[in-house]
Amino acid sequence: MTVIDRFAAVAKSSPRTVVLPEGDEPRVLAAARRLTDQAVCRVLLLGEVDRIERAAAECGTALDGIAVAAPQASPHLASFAAGLEARNRKIDAAMAEAMVTDPLIHAGMMVAEGHADAMIAGAANETGKVISAGLKTVGMAEGMTRLSSYFLMNVPDFMRSGPRQFIFADCAVNIDPDPEQLADIALASAASAAKLLAEDPRIALLSFSTKGSASAEQVDKVTQALELLRRRAPDLQIDGELQADAAFVPAVAERKVNGGAGVAGSANVLIFPDLNSGNIGYKLVQYMANAEAIGPFFQGFAKPVCDLSRGCSTEDIVAATIIMLATAG
Repeated sequence: MTVIDRFAAVAKSSPRTVVLPEGDEPRVLAAARRLTDQAVCRVLLLGEVDRIERAAAECGTALDGIAVAAPQASPHLASFAAGLEARNRKIDAAMAEAMVTDPLIHAGMMVAEGHADAMIAGAANETGKVISAGLKTVGMAEGMTRLSSYFLMNVPDFMRSGPRQFIFADCAVNIDPDPEQLADIALASAASAAKLLAEDPRIALLSFSTKGSASAEQVDKVTQALELLRRRAPDLQIDGELQADAAFVPAVAERKVNGGAGVAGSANVLIFPDLNSGNIGYKLVQYMANAEAIGPFFQGFAKPVCDLSRGCSTEDIVAATIIMLATAG
């Protein structure tokens, strides 16, 4: 059973509703068909109904069992507009009435108001637009001040010992987080890992230095984040600063780290110090280790909002939806 099969079974056990606001996108249509046929979830496609039906016909995708709706025709426009205005001090009533007919905003309000369990977008919209819609509608989770992202990395043969899963963060959102923001990313990633991994989260704050082997402002940022985390979440298994090999190679950890809080040599949650290293790191593992990089998934929103790469495949959309729904709530 693959990692996606495992989460598909979880999603099927408690069917939920996902709203896809890019309803006339061929990859989204194909994913909606597959999710429906596999009984993973209930699917609602948003957009102009005629365009969705025409696109479905052109790509040979049947719409049986898939709900299709135009935001402009929704019976919830007034309540969604009121809710949007209430959530945003800079949006007045007239602006809110216009905005809730936009598929991204409408989908976000559906999730915010409990009409859907998750919103999946990004196949046809930039990440910034998806983030903006999520912030305006579902908002941030209590206690979270920083939106971040993670990838679920499925490595098929980790160090010749068989498949293993990791959480990599943040690889898509925060360019250069400060110590407080890095701590937020680590806390959110620990919560994500607790839902996704079949073992307790062991979090490594990565650096080019291991336990003072180098001195620089970039290293200080990581050690300061560790101090904050140990005050905020003393029960977490977390350590830093660690070089990547010291984080997950036991033999290296034995040479470089004394103690290690149970993390060095066995980390399964890798927190990168900036977006440069995070984005480069996950792509190196994806292609050089033939790993499956599932995501990115946002963390920090009050309710599930998922961003897709505009280069995503149908399989990517299906996988993202399955994991998002299986870990929601």
